[in-house]
Amino acid sequence: MTEAKQRHGCLTAWLILMIIANSLTALIYLFASGLIMRNLPHAPAWTAPMLAVIGMANVVFSIALFQWKRWGFFGFLATGILTFVINLMIGLGIVQSVLGLLGIVLLYAVLQIGGEKKGWTQLE
Repeated sequence: MTEAKQRHGCLTAWLILMIIANSLTALIYLFASGLIMRNLPHAPAWTAPMLAVIGMANVVFSIALFQWKRWGFFGFLATGILTFVINLMIGLGIVQSVLGLLGIVLLYAVLQIGGEKKGWTQLE
């Protein structure tokens, strides 16, 4: 009989935070896109809907990580890179765009802590 997987509290809290934050982000991009686009005059019209889709995808990736699926992490990596490119395209500076990748670094770090409950080694 195999041992049940266990996640440490920090990883659980981080995944819950990511679900909440990405859900709110997607809703903001969907329902406040006019305000956002007024503040980004050089951004193409597809920017807000695309970022809303990325937020929704990140919710799916968070749930996948809750279910011990490694592809959830790689999904975050892909959306992070895509968001980085979009940020550069709409005129955000390189520093601000790179800071957007910090979430992926933090997710990887949280997956690495926990000793026996380390998340990364338990992912399928």
